[in-house]
Amino acid sequence: MAKYKTEDLLQQLRTDVERLRAAAGFFKQTDKNKLIYMPSSAQWSVVQILEHLNAYGRFYLPAMRKAMTEKVSHKNAWFQSGFWGDYFTKSMKPTNVYEVKSKMKAMKAYSFPNSLHVETVLNEFNEQQEELLRIIELAQHVDIGDLKVPISITKMIKLKLGDSIRFLIAHEQRHMLQARNLLKSLGIATDRFPVIMEMSTMEHQAVLA
Repeated sequence: MAKYKTEDLLQQLRTDVERLRAAAGFFKQTDKNKLIYMPSSAQWSVVQILEHLNAYGRFYLPAMRKAMTEKVSHKNAWFQSGFWGDYFTKSMKPTNVYEVKSKMKAMKAYSFPNSLHVETVLNEFNEQQEELLRIIELAQHVDIGDLKVPISITKMIKLKLGDSIRFLIAHEQRHMLQARNLLKSLGIATDRFPVIMEMSTMEHQAVLA
Protein backbone atom coordinates (compact mmCIF):
# COMPACT_ATOMS: atom_id res chain seq x y z
CA MET A 1 0.00 0.00 0.00
CA ALA A 2 1.18 3.48 -0.80
CA LYS A 3 1.18 6.81 0.94
CA TYR A 4 0.50 10.04 -0.95
CA LYS A 5 0.68 13.72 -0.26
CA THR A 6 -3.03 14.53 -0.17
CA GLU A 7 -2.65 17.73 -2.18
CA ASP A 8 -0.70 15.96 -4.93
CA LEU A 9 -3.15 13.07 -5.10
CA LEU A 10 -6.21 15.30 -5.35
CA GLN A 11 -4.54 17.42 -8.03
CA GLN A 12 -3.80 14.31 -10.09
CA LEU A 13 -7.37 13.07 -9.66
CA ARG A 14 -8.66 16.47 -10.76
CA THR A 15 -6.51 16.27 -13.88
CA ASP A 16 -7.77 12.75 -14.57
CA VAL A 17 -11.40 13.91 -14.44
CA GLU A 18 -10.71 16.84 -16.76
CA ARG A 19 -9.28 14.38 -19.27
CA LEU A 20 -12.35 12.19 -18.98
CA ARG A 21 -14.54 15.22 -19.67
CA ALA A 22 -12.48 15.95 -22.77
CA ALA A 23 -12.98 12.36 -23.92
CA ALA A 24 -16.73 12.75 -23.49
CA GLY A 25 -16.49 15.81 -25.73
CA PHE A 26 -14.96 13.61 -28.43
CA PHE A 27 -18.03 11.38 -28.33
CA LYS A 28 -20.29 14.39 -28.82
CA GLN A 29 -18.56 15.00 -32.15
CA THR A 30 -18.93 11.37 -33.23
CA ASP A 31 -21.59 9.93 -35.53
CA LYS A 32 -24.39 8.75 -33.23
CA ASN A 33 -24.88 5.60 -35.30
CA LYS A 34 -21.33 4.61 -34.39
CA LEU A 35 -22.05 5.20 -30.71
CA ILE A 36 -24.95 2.74 -30.67
CA TYR A 37 -23.23 0.08 -32.76
CA MET A 38 -22.75 -3.27 -31.01
CA PRO A 39 -19.93 -5.40 -32.52
CA SER A 40 -21.71 -8.51 -31.23
CA SER A 41 -24.41 -9.53 -28.77
CA ALA A 42 -21.65 -10.07 -26.20
CA GLN A 43 -20.03 -6.64 -26.69
CA TRP A 44 -21.36 -3.27 -25.60
CA SER A 45 -21.80 -0.22 -27.78
CA VAL A 46 -20.16 3.05 -26.71
CA VAL A 47 -23.43 4.37 -25.31
CA GLN A 48 -23.87 1.19 -23.25
CA ILE A 49 -20.36 1.64 -21.89
CA LEU A 50 -21.13 5.21 -20.85
CA GLU A 51 -24.44 4.24 -19.25
CA HIS A 52 -22.57 1.59 -17.28
CA LEU A 53 -20.32 4.36 -15.96
CA ASN A 54 -23.33 6.55 -15.22
CA ALA A 55 -24.84 3.76 -13.14
CA TYR A 56 -21.72 3.58 -10.99
CA GLY A 57 -21.73 7.35 -10.62
CA ARG A 58 -25.34 7.30 -9.43
CA PHE A 59 -24.20 5.13 -6.54
CA TYR A 60 -20.78 6.50 -5.65
CA LEU A 61 -21.20 10.25 -6.06
CA PRO A 62 -24.06 10.61 -3.53
CA ALA A 63 -22.28 8.15 -1.22
CA MET A 64 -19.14 10.31 -1.30
CA ARG A 65 -21.10 13.46 -0.49
CA LYS A 66 -22.90 11.65 2.32
CA ALA A 67 -19.59 10.53 3.82
CA MET A 68 -18.34 14.12 3.88
CA THR A 69 -21.48 15.49 5.54
CA GLU A 70 -22.18 12.78 8.12
CA LYS A 71 -18.87 13.02 9.99
CA VAL A 72 -16.71 15.97 10.91
CA SER A 73 -13.09 15.54 9.88
CA HIS A 74 -10.13 17.77 9.20
CA LYS A 75 -7.65 17.79 6.36
CA ASN A 76 -4.69 15.46 6.67
CA ALA A 77 -1.52 16.29 4.72
CA TRP A 78 -0.98 12.60 3.95
CA PHE A 79 -3.23 9.86 2.60
CA GLN A 80 -2.45 6.18 2.96
CA SER A 81 -4.47 3.86 0.75
CA GLY A 82 -6.30 0.97 2.38
CA PHE A 83 -5.82 -2.67 1.45
CA TRP A 84 -9.12 -3.11 -0.41
CA GLY A 85 -9.09 0.36 -1.91
CA ASP A 86 -5.63 -0.09 -3.35
CA TYR A 87 -6.46 -3.60 -4.54
CA PHE A 88 -9.70 -2.61 -6.29
CA THR A 89 -8.14 0.47 -7.87
CA LYS A 90 -5.10 -1.34 -9.21
CA SER A 91 -7.25 -4.23 -10.46
CA MET A 92 -9.44 -1.78 -12.37
CA LYS A 93 -6.86 0.68 -13.68
CA PRO A 94 -5.55 -0.05 -17.21
CA THR A 95 -1.94 -1.19 -17.35
CA ASN A 96 -1.27 0.85 -20.49
CA VAL A 97 -2.90 3.60 -22.54
CA TYR A 98 -3.70 1.42 -25.55
CA GLU A 99 -5.75 -1.54 -24.38
CA VAL A 100 -7.56 -3.22 -21.52
CA LYS A 101 -5.93 -6.60 -21.13
CA SER A 102 -7.78 -8.23 -18.23
CA LYS A 103 -11.50 -8.71 -18.86
CA MET A 104 -14.13 -8.33 -16.14
CA LYS A 105 -17.77 -9.34 -16.35
CA ALA A 106 -20.20 -6.63 -15.28
CA MET A 107 -23.04 -7.38 -12.90
CA LYS A 108 -26.48 -7.56 -14.49
CA ALA A 109 -27.61 -4.46 -12.60
CA TYR A 110 -24.87 -2.49 -14.35
CA SER A 111 -25.54 -3.79 -17.87
CA PHE A 112 -28.02 -1.99 -20.11
CA PRO A 113 -29.92 -2.57 -23.36
CA ASN A 114 -28.86 -0.67 -26.46
CA SER A 115 -32.11 1.29 -26.61
CA LEU A 116 -30.58 4.28 -24.86
CA HIS A 117 -30.92 7.95 -25.83
CA VAL A 118 -27.41 9.00 -26.80
CA GLU A 119 -27.65 12.68 -25.83
CA THR A 120 -29.19 11.87 -22.46
CA VAL A 121 -26.42 9.41 -21.64
CA LEU A 122 -23.66 11.80 -22.77
CA ASN A 123 -25.15 14.72 -20.84
CA GLU A 124 -25.44 12.70 -17.65
CA PHE A 125 -21.86 11.50 -17.94
CA ASN A 126 -20.63 15.08 -18.32
CA GLU A 127 -22.76 16.24 -15.37
CA GLN A 128 -21.34 13.45 -13.25
CA GLN A 129 -17.78 14.51 -14.05
CA GLU A 130 -18.63 18.04 -12.98
CA GLU A 131 -20.03 16.66 -9.72
CA LEU A 132 -16.91 14.55 -9.24
CA LEU A 133 -14.78 17.69 -9.63
CA ARG A 134 -16.88 19.42 -6.97
CA ILE A 135 -16.40 16.44 -4.66
CA ILE A 136 -12.63 16.55 -5.19
CA GLU A 137 -12.68 20.26 -4.30
CA LEU A 138 -14.59 19.52 -1.09
CA ALA A 139 -12.22 16.65 -0.34
CA GLN A 140 -9.41 19.18 0.09
CA HIS A 141 -10.96 20.20 3.41
CA VAL A 142 -11.57 16.78 4.99
CA ASP A 143 -9.54 13.72 5.94
CA ILE A 144 -9.94 11.48 2.89
CA GLY A 145 -8.34 8.64 4.82
CA ASP A 146 -10.75 8.80 7.74
CA LEU A 147 -14.09 9.09 5.92
CA LYS A 148 -15.50 5.84 4.52
CA VAL A 149 -17.69 5.03 1.49
CA PRO A 150 -19.44 1.66 0.92
CA ILE A 151 -18.81 -0.21 -2.32
CA SER A 152 -21.64 -0.87 -4.76
CA ILE A 153 -21.83 -4.65 -4.33
CA THR A 154 -22.02 -4.73 -0.53
CA LYS A 155 -22.24 -2.26 2.34
CA MET A 156 -20.14 -4.65 4.41
CA ILE A 157 -16.99 -3.32 2.75
CA LYS A 158 -16.18 0.38 2.94
CA LEU A 159 -13.32 2.18 1.25
CA LYS A 160 -11.54 5.29 2.40
CA LEU A 161 -12.95 8.33 0.60
CA GLY A 162 -9.64 8.84 -1.18
CA ASP A 163 -9.64 5.26 -2.42
CA SER A 164 -13.28 5.51 -3.45
CA ILE A 165 -12.45 8.47 -5.70
CA ARG A 166 -9.38 6.69 -7.06
CA PHE A 167 -11.42 3.57 -7.82
CA LEU A 168 -14.25 5.42 -9.56
CA ILE A 169 -11.80 7.28 -11.80
CA ALA A 170 -9.81 4.12 -12.60
CA HIS A 171 -13.09 2.43 -13.58
CA GLU A 172 -13.93 5.31 -15.91
CA GLN A 173 -10.45 5.28 -17.45
CA ARG A 174 -10.74 1.56 -18.10
CA HIS A 175 -14.01 1.86 -19.95
CA MET A 176 -12.99 5.01 -21.82
CA LEU A 177 -10.16 3.00 -23.37
CA GLN A 178 -12.69 0.30 -24.23
CA ALA A 179 -14.95 2.88 -25.91
CA ARG A 180 -12.07 4.49 -27.81
CA ASN A 181 -10.84 1.15 -29.09
CA LEU A 182 -14.35 0.22 -30.21
CA LEU A 183 -14.60 3.40 -32.28
CA LYS A 184 -11.17 2.74 -33.74
CA SER A 185 -12.29 -0.76 -34.78
CA LEU A 186 -15.21 0.88 -36.61
CA GLY A 187 -12.84 2.94 -38.72
CA ILE A 188 -13.13 6.20 -36.79
CA ALA A 189 -9.87 8.14 -36.50
CA THR A 190 -8.96 8.35 -32.82
CA ASP A 191 -5.64 10.19 -33.15
CA ARG A 192 -7.33 13.24 -31.62
CA PHE A 193 -8.95 11.28 -28.82
CA PRO A 194 -7.76 12.96 -25.60
CA VAL A 195 -5.09 11.28 -23.51
CA ILE A 196 -7.08 10.07 -20.52
CA MET A 197 -4.26 8.93 -18.28
CA GLU A 198 -0.53 9.10 -17.78
CA MET A 199 1.05 5.89 -16.64
CA SER A 200 3.25 6.00 -13.53
CA THR A 201 2.49 9.66 -12.70
CA MET A 202 1.10 8.91 -9.26
CA GLU A 203 3.36 5.92 -8.82
CA HIS A 204 6.27 8.34 -8.79
CA GLN A 205 4.51 10.53 -6.24
CA ALA A 206 3.58 7.66 -3.94
CA VAL A 207 5.74 6.67 -1.01
CA LEU A 208 5.69 3.04 0.04
CA ALA A 209 4.29 2.84 3.55
